[in-house]
Amino acid sequence: MSAVAHDEAQSLKDRIFTAAIAVFAEHGLAGARMEQIAGEAQTTKRMVVYYFKTKEQLYQAVLQHVYARIRETEQQLGLENVPPVEALVQLVKWSVRYHATHADYMRIICMENMQRGKWLLSSDDFKRVNKSALSLLENILQRGQQQTIFQPGVEARDVHRLISSFSFYQVSNFYSFNSLYLDGPLPEIDDEALIAHHSDIAVKAVLRFVIA
Repeated sequence: MSAVAHDEAQSLKDRIFTAAIAVFAEHGLAGARMEQIAGEAQTTKRMVVYYFKTKEQLYQAVLQHVYARIRETEQQLGLENVPPVEALVQLVKWSVRYHATHADYMRIICMENMQRGKWLLSSDDFKRVNKSALSLLENILQRGQQQTIFQPGVEARDVHRLISSFSFYQVSNFYSFNSLYLDGPLPEIDDEALIAHHSDIAVKAVLRFVIA
């Protein structure tokens, strides 16, 4: 295969994968159709099958990609040498922003929860990839505890749950919550003022939970 042909093939494969993220986010695994993904990618169902075999294999690849990108981006924050309080604040703000600006990723995770985590349970790779979330928090918490800034005994898993619950809720319940409790037209899900407001609340909640 020539370099040009290889690049074209990779470009098509990337288009199919991007289209799959959008379709699975909208319809879930059960509701998505390979024809929809092909149409979104401006190709044929035959090419989708050629690259990804089955809808289930494509869905699992998308789910792995979603979690891998979250963890990769989290690690790129470089918080290992940042003072513990500042590191925790940065992590919370990043989490709130990332969820709001990657709403399709969060919808895919919502869909997976509706399936009771069936595909997450099908491979140990998901646990391996996501261990870094707790390792990062453990490092921050241990440094804060050694400096007697953070309460002893606070578990990384609990702090992660607290951060994730707020970050995730703003996406998973965006339309119901804001339709019921906001006046006027709905803002965009990635509205900067809304992200800043949510970040401020989340930071205060997490710091109150961990600070001695």
